[in-house]
Amino acid sequence: MTSIPPLPSDFYQAGAYQPQESVGFLMRRVLSSILQQADAELAAHGLTYVQWLPLYKLRVCSDTTSANLARDLGIDPAAVTRALDRLEAKGMLRRERSTADRRVVHLVLTEAGDAIAAKVPQALSSVLNAHLSGFNHEECRLLIDMLQRMLHNGEALRAAQAPSKAG
Repeated sequence: MTSIPPLPSDFYQAGAYQPQESVGFLMRRVLSSILQQADAELAAHGLTYVQWLPLYKLRVCSDTTSANLARDLGIDPAAVTRALDRLEAKGMLRRERSTADRRVVHLVLTEAGDAIAAKVPQALSSVLNAHLSGFNHEECRLLIDMLQRMLHNGEALRAAQAPSKAG
């Protein structure tokens, strides 16, 4: 039995579109607010979003490269390289050339980098909980589920628009 894809929503109408009620606009504003607050909390450690995000990613996924980080984090590769340069200068990470493939450079957290990266979950939890003030547990779970569904829908759209590899 094949599953029938859900029909697109008709919630937004061109003639009645209000930017201040756009899900995309609101998500961007919320994300901006979250990142500003997280930056403020992590500024005491001399880190910005573009720096603490790769540090934390390296902590949870230790075997990665600059290119993988850029792709996984959705950040411009040049911006990631600049952030990694700054983190390396601060003694938070080091680059190690692969012994199996000299073209590959692995990123490794130093003790100092790992100690700072360990602080990121607490800062993010605090900031996210402040943004979810007044939401009960079920509403938080529902919001997460709905955002995950939106991501899934976006992935399906991209897959449907991707050129076919058969040919």
